[in-house]
Amino acid sequence: METNIKSFDDIKEFALTSFEDFRGEIYTVFDQKDHEIKFNHDKVATRCKNSLVGIHGDFSTTKLITCLWGKIFVVIVDNRKDSKDFEKHKTFILSSENKKQLLIPSGFGNSFLVLSDFCVYNYKLSYDGDYIDCNDQFTLKWNDPKYNIHWPIKNPILSERDS
Repeated sequence: METNIKSFDDIKEFALTSFEDFRGEIYTVFDQKDHEIKFNHDKVATRCKNSLVGIHGDFSTTKLITCLWGKIFVVIVDNRKDSKDFEKHKTFILSSENKKQLLIPSGFGNSFLVLSDFCVYNYKLSYDGDYIDCNDQFTLKWNDPKYNIHWPIKNPILSERDS
C-alpha cells in the first residue's frame, strides 16, 4: 500500500458528530464513503487507567484509531528513515467526549496511555496481503530519551513487550 505521506501534517484528524437526547447518544464511527482507504478488519482493546501500550507499527499498515470510551493520550512517532520528521513525535488526546479519530499511515508508530479509569480503543486496519502481527512489527522504547516524549505519568502499567 502506498501512502505518499511526507510529514506529520499528513496525519488526518477527524471530528465525529453525534446526536444526543434524554436516552443517550449515537454517532457513526466509520462510513466507507468518507475514506479512500479500504479497511481489512477492526480490533478493540480495553485497558485500565495508567496502562501504556507501547510505540508499535510497521511499514504496510494504515490505522484509523478511535477512543470509544474514556480518555487516552496518544503518541505518534515517525519511524520512516527518509522522512524529514524521522524520530520526531506528535501527541493527541482522544476521548469519548471529544470524539476525535486519527488516521495513521504506515511507517508511523503509535502508542496510547489511558488517562481515564477505563478505556475502549478501536483501530481499523488497512493493509495488503496478511496482517503484520506483533512479532513482525517494530517496537520503539516508550521512554527512550531520543524521542523526548513528555508522558503525563512516570510509572505506567506496561506489558512485557513494552517494558
